[in-house]
Amino acid sequence: MRIIVGLGNPGPEYENTHHNIGFMALDALAKELGLKWENSKKFKAEIAKSPEYILVKPQNFMNNSGECVAAVLSYYLKRPLKQPPLDKGPLRPQSEARGWGDILADILTVIHDDLDIELGKLKISVDSRSAGHKGVESIISQLKTKNFKRIRIGVRTPTLKKIPADKFVLQKFNDKEKIIFQNQILSIIKTI
Repeated sequence: MRIIVGLGNPGPEYENTHHNIGFMALDALAKELGLKWENSKKFKAEIAKSPEYILVKPQNFMNNSGECVAAVLSYYLKRPLKQPPLDKGPLRPQSEARGWGDILADILTVIHDDLDIELGKLKISVDSRSAGHKGVESIISQLKTKNFKRIRIGVRTPTLKKIPADKFVLQKFNDKEKIIFQNQILSIIKTI
């Protein structure tokens, strides 16, 4: 089983914005797999399931995505939310030092926008810092590990230099950007 989380903000006012590219990528994957979205109040998320995948779109805002992700992982992996501190020191028994990180790199994939990457490109990273992305920071904070796979989808365009980043990510894609993203979707799906 693999859990794939797409980051974004809920609500129609955020649809088709740069910050919601994680939701858009998951919508394309769900369509490709023939999966239907269900609203889960338990997780505060939209969930689409198959025997192989659990797709998750957190419905709390981007900066609080970690709460949803931790709850989904806890439920499906049958592990408590509160893990002991991650400490690989020789004085702690190995079972006590094990946290989410020992299993997540193979199970959890988070898809999100990245301002440092040009629109139309993507990068995959594992066990890396948030680089200032508040949704990723929230997940790292809740899970107490950064050891999970991330598909970072580029949204940087030449107009970014003229607009503050926090305003840019909430702008809707223009027609040219939509075409570039639509052409990129197949690469994203193959990466998963």
